[in-house]
Amino acid sequence: MQQDVNESAFHDAGQIGTASGAPLLEVQNLEVSFGEAPVLKSVSFTVNRGERVAIVGQSGSGKSTSIGAILGLLPGNGHISGGTITLDGQIISGAGEQQMRQIRGRKIGLVPQDPMSNLNPVMKVGAQIADALAAAGHRGRANIRQRAVALMTEAGIPDAARRYSQFPHEFSGGMRQRMLIAISLAGEPELLIADEPTSALDVTVQRQILDHLQTLVDARGTSLLFITHDLGLAADRTDRIIVMSEGKIVEVGTPQEILFQPQEEYTRRLVAAAPSLLATVSGVVEVMPELSEVPDTLGNPILEVKGLVKEFRLRNQRGATFLAVDNVKFSVARGTTTAIVGESGSGKTTVARIILGLENASSGEALIDGMSISGSQAQDRRALRRKVQPVFQDPYGSLDPTYSIERLIDEPLRVFKVGDRSSRQARVAQLLDQVALPRGVAQRRPNELSGGQRQRVAIARALASEPEMLICDEAVSALDVLVQEQILALLKELQDGLGLSYLFITHDLAVVRQIAHQVVVMKSGRVIEDGSVEKVFMTPEDEYTRELLGAIPGAAFAR
Repeated sequence: MQQDVNESAFHDAGQIGTASGAPLLEVQNLEVSFGEAPVLKSVSFTVNRGERVAIVGQSGSGKSTSIGAILGLLPGNGHISGGTITLDGQIISGAGEQQMRQIRGRKIGLVPQDPMSNLNPVMKVGAQIADALAAAGHRGRANIRQRAVALMTEAGIPDAARRYSQFPHEFSGGMRQRMLIAISLAGEPELLIADEPTSALDVTVQRQILDHLQTLVDARGTSLLFITHDLGLAADRTDRIIVMSEGKIVEVGTPQEILFQPQEEYTRRLVAAAPSLLATVSGVVEVMPELSEVPDTLGNPILEVKGLVKEFRLRNQRGATFLAVDNVKFSVARGTTTAIVGESGSGKTTVARIILGLENASSGEALIDGMSISGSQAQDRRALRRKVQPVFQDPYGSLDPTYSIERLIDEPLRVFKVGDRSSRQARVAQLLDQVALPRGVAQRRPNELSGGQRQRVAIARALASEPEMLICDEAVSALDVLVQEQILALLKELQDGLGLSYLFITHDLAVVRQIAHQVVVMKSGRVIEDGSVEKVFMTPEDEYTRELLGAIPGAAFAR
C-alpha cells in the first residue's frame, strides 16, 4: 500500500470520540536499521489520546522493532536511521538514554510478554513495584508500600497486603501478568504498550486479564498500543488495527474494515488463518465440515485411559496431598485426533505425562494397544514408548541447542538402536521431506531456524521411531497464526498419509475446532464433558464448557 494511502487511512479510520486534538504518539516515516540493513521501512502511524490501537502481524513483521524504537530499547546495533517519533508534541527519536529514562515508566508504560522473564525471581513482588514507584518519583517507604499495595489491588491481586511479601514463583501465570500490569501503571503513564501480554495464558485467564487491563486504561484515560499476532484479540480489544508485514505497514482500519473488507492479500491471509475468527452460530464456534464426521475406527482404540488418578505429596506439609487427576476416563480411536482442553491447572498435562510414562499414576491405568505402560515389563515398556512420542510446546526448549538438526532427529533411532549411520542419515532426509524442510538444514543448529521450522524439526524427531501416536502438548500455542496454520495443516497431512493418532493438549478451543474429532474438557483434574467436537461445540452441556467457548477471542466478529 502506498504511503499516501496509509496516511489517509490513519486519519480517517477508527477515530473514537475520546480521541481528539493532536495525537499523543506520532510516528512519521520511521526507518530502523541493524548495521546497514533497514528492517523497518517508512512506518507511519498515530495513537490519539484515549485511543486503543493494535499492531498485528506474524513474527518478523516489525511489531516489536517498532516498539523498541519508541521506547529507545533497540537491541544490539539497531538504530533509528530515518523518520521521527513524537510523544505529546516532543520529538523523542533522537533522545539520549538519560532523557528516555524519564519517559519510560512515566510517559510510556510497558506490559511485556513473559512475566517469568521480566520479574526478578529472587526479589519479592512488592519490592519490584516499589522500585518502579521510586523510579517514578515517589518517596517515603510507608507511602511507597501503601501505593504498591493499592496498585496490586487495582490489578486484581487478592489479599494484596499479604502477597506483597511473596515471590513470583508463588503466583500463578495470570497473577504474575497482573503484577506486570501493576508495575507498568506505577508511573501513571499516558501511553501503555502491551506487547503480547497474554499469549502464554489460557483463554479464560486471558479474558480476565484483558478485561481488567481495559477497565484500568479506560478509568485513567490512558492510550493503549496493543501488540499481538491474534487478529481476534485485536478486534475485540481495540478501536483501530495496523497490519504490518516485512517491516512495512500494509493496511490500517477499524476491526470491522480489517476483518470484513481487507484490501491486502496479506491481511486476508491473516484473517483466514486466525482460528478465533471462524464462523459462529449463536456465539459458539462451528465445527469444520471435514472434521464433523469421525472415521469409522471408534471400536479400535489405540489409547484407553481408565480411572486415572494422580496425587502429589505437598512439600513441608506432613501427609498432605494434592489431587491433580481425579478418575479420568477416555479413549482415542486409531487414526483420529482427541483434544484435551482446559485452563492451566486442569490436569491435562499430567494425564499426558502419565501416558508417556514420565509420571506414575496413583491408581488407574493408561493402555496403548491394550497394554499398560506402567504395568509392563521393561522390554514391553520400551516397545510401547516407540509407539507414542511427544511434541512439546517450546521447540527451542525441547531441542538441545548444541546438536545439529540431523543429530536431534536421529537421536530416537540411536536410543532405540535402529539401523546404522548410513540408514539413519537416509531416514533423517526422508523425515525432513515429510515435514517440508529442505535437506540442507540437517547440519544447522536450532537457533538458526525460525520458530515454525523448529517445531517441524520437533515433529520430525517425534516421527523418527515410526510411532503410531503423537501427544502434542500445546504444540502450536507459541506460534503466530500463519505459522500455526501451516503446522496444523502439516499434522493433518501426516495423519492422512501415515494413519497417525493424536492426543492434542491445548487450552485453545478455536484450535480444537480445526484439528480434532473428539474433545475431552477437563477442570480441576476431572473430566466434566466429552464427546465429538460437533456435540461439545454446538450443544455444550456444562457451564464451564460454555465459559471456555465464550472466552474465544474474536467470536463477536466471526462471520
